Amino acid sequence: MASDAETVRAAALQLSSEARASLAAELIESLDDVEEVGEDVEAAWAEEVGRRLAEIDAGAVTPVPWSEARRRIRAAANRRRETD
Repeated sequence: MASDAETVRAAALQLSSEARASLAAELIESLDDVEEVGEDVEAAWAEEVGRRLAEIDAGAVTPVPWSEARRRIRAAANRRRETD
């Protein structure tokens, strides 16, 4: 018998990409406990986001599409597994 999580996962994978992204964002947000994280962490993330946006606006970095970023992340993870 499938667990509740497995049932939900299977159902979620049947959703459109947009619906899955929205659901994922809501689930991640539900894990965020602002009281646990603290204002200093929130402020640090806000500063980091601002720094990254400024780099993009200045042309110092070039954004890549998510599909390319995902490919690079998976390749790096595979390389790391091979060396461990």
